[in-house]
Amino acid sequence: MRNLLSNKWFKFISVGLLYSLWVLWLGSYWWFIGLAIIFDIYITEKVHWAFWKKKNPPNGKQTKFVEWVDAIIFAVIAATFIRMFFIEAYTIPTSSMEKSLLVGDYLFVSKTAYGPKTPNTPLSFPFVHNKLPLTHHTKSYVEWIKRPYKRLKGFGDIKNNDVVVFHFPEGDTVATNIPTASYYQLIREYGRERVWSDTRNFGEIIAHPVDKCENYIKRCVGIPGDEIKVVNSQLFVNGEPQKHYEGMQYDYVVKTNGTSINSKRLDQLHIANDDRTVSGTGYIFPLTEENVNKLKEFNNITSVTKIVEEPGDWDRNAFPSDENYPWNRDNYGPLTIPARGATISLTTDNLPLYQRIIDVYENNDLEVNGGQILINGEAADSYTFKMDYYWMMGDNRDNSADSRFWGFVPEDHVVGKAKFIWLSLDKDKGFPKNIRIRRMFQTIK
Repeated sequence: MRNLLSNKWFKFISVGLLYSLWVLWLGSYWWFIGLAIIFDIYITEKVHWAFWKKKNPPNGKQTKFVEWVDAIIFAVIAATFIRMFFIEAYTIPTSSMEKSLLVGDYLFVSKTAYGPKTPNTPLSFPFVHNKLPLTHHTKSYVEWIKRPYKRLKGFGDIKNNDVVVFHFPEGDTVATNIPTASYYQLIREYGRERVWSDTRNFGEIIAHPVDKCENYIKRCVGIPGDEIKVVNSQLFVNGEPQKHYEGMQYDYVVKTNGTSINSKRLDQLHIANDDRTVSGTGYIFPLTEENVNKLKEFNNITSVTKIVEEPGDWDRNAFPSDENYPWNRDNYGPLTIPARGATISLTTDNLPLYQRIIDVYENNDLEVNGGQILINGEAADSYTFKMDYYWMMGDNRDNSADSRFWGFVPEDHVVGKAKFIWLSLDKDKGFPKNIRIRRMFQTIK
């Protein structure tokens, strides 16, 4: 067996077979040229591919330095390959998914669940996303080579209520001082002139390709073809109430008899320090149903009232930010999620819903001339979608920047499915109490 494993032909056949399977999965058959390199590495040995090593070192051994370089190069290549095609680490930075996922949870995201995307910008610094380490906003990638969207075969499709990591759809343009904020909402709130000129507060305005937009994590509540509607904070999908999750929470006004609530009691309810807002004679907390019932049992609590925005009370930041759709976070829709191949009638009234899809996501030249809609220079009264789209919402419903504010998530923005938590750290506590042992290695539902 030892002789077989060390046989050069056995090595070539084994590595060549694995490489061939990868090329077939990739679907770019010109990569088969790599078999010639593998053949030379194991059989002919005409080219010294590992140029950092001595070809015939004394006593057949490399120096310790060369061994370290060899190990680092192998680790970088292997880790980059795994991160690109199989699994990637992700950290929960905000409270939009609490209490299902907590700030400080470290996750593994499966790329094979829905199929990995090939990179749009393949030339980039390894192990970072869109900026170089120790810099404010220096790009970690170059755009000399750009590739179109392509997704490899995965184990399945996105289903309702999957927890999904995706590229922020409005992250194509970024104010560098607040990179997680929507540039387009900043424009609506402050005006384009101020956002571009006030570099002290907003920073520089830069553009990112799709695969370098900031990563978000939400629950997919609507898949292509679904109709979604929110009535008094209750989400309906195709007319049915969405399944309730234990971690789902809403904002409540909590009033007391004039005494304060013991902070240790709030710790026991796992209400983070950042979520404790004092309001007049009471508090505002994001609460799960379980915590609502527990708070009502406190002796000094007089009322626990859910905060719900009234129907017709238009939030100008609610997608599509148009007066014809006077929606807010608690009363929204109805709205049908676009599906690839579906055709809609297109009018100036419903154009705000689909304008970004047509113009940005599907790369058409869209114009409105008077009451006429022009797509790629031709008059259009209908449109057929080229991609599937999804509707994402956070489980922390009243503290989540989600599809209610920036709309649909295109399929080419989907990164993968959140699978399990491998580490969880509480930022409100010191080591070692900050380690949430019970959350480690939990699967994500």
